[in-house]
Amino acid sequence: MFTGIIEEIGQVHRTVFSENLSKISIYVRDILENTKTGDSIAVNGVCLTVTSLDKNEFTADVMPETLRRSNLYKLKGGDLVNLERAVAVNGRIDGHFVLGHIDGMGTIFNMKRERNAVWISIKAPAEIMALVVEKGSIAVDGVSLTVNNVENYGFKVSIIPHTGHQTILLSKKIGDFVNLENDIIGKYVKKLLYLKNDKSLNGITLDFLHENGF
Repeated sequence: MFTGIIEEIGQVHRTVFSENLSKISIYVRDILENTKTGDSIAVNGVCLTVTSLDKNEFTADVMPETLRRSNLYKLKGGDLVNLERAVAVNGRIDGHFVLGHIDGMGTIFNMKRERNAVWISIKAPAEIMALVVEKGSIAVDGVSLTVNNVENYGFKVSIIPHTGHQTILLSKKIGDFVNLENDIIGKYVKKLLYLKNDKSLNGITLDFLHENGF
């Protein structure tokens, strides 16, 4: 699990995306301290498992489902990426609960400065927008952000200077794809409402689920 608070910006060293092999290697500065093979690192919000590492570089395998759902397939040597290690059990959660499981991609269609902040407008598929609420949370390329405005076709977020400096979001351009992960709470609420309204489930209600630990 992650928090959506980016620890470091890494640089892609190399990528291999072929029919039988997909992996990515990334140059880093400090994020590998106390990291070992098998640990999880979110790359642009995608949870990847470290398969090999040295002091300033790690490699991770990328499965086909990840390439279908995310913008990782567009990465090439020299590109910058947001990085975050999995949250420690005794750590603070300053963002929101982020699983690193991308729901899909959005497209940036406008960027506008307002005083010290930058508004980013993102168009997203209907299935993602169904779970986006004003003042709720969403992860954009792994960054925990507050949704400030919702339309039928997309939403807006506001980037403060600190977030702009610590992430790659302000280096994006109109037309770029970003990885999106809906708030996990919204996903479960939607599922429970479906169960409540599905007459074929014969007696499975919200009260039943609550009584049985759900």
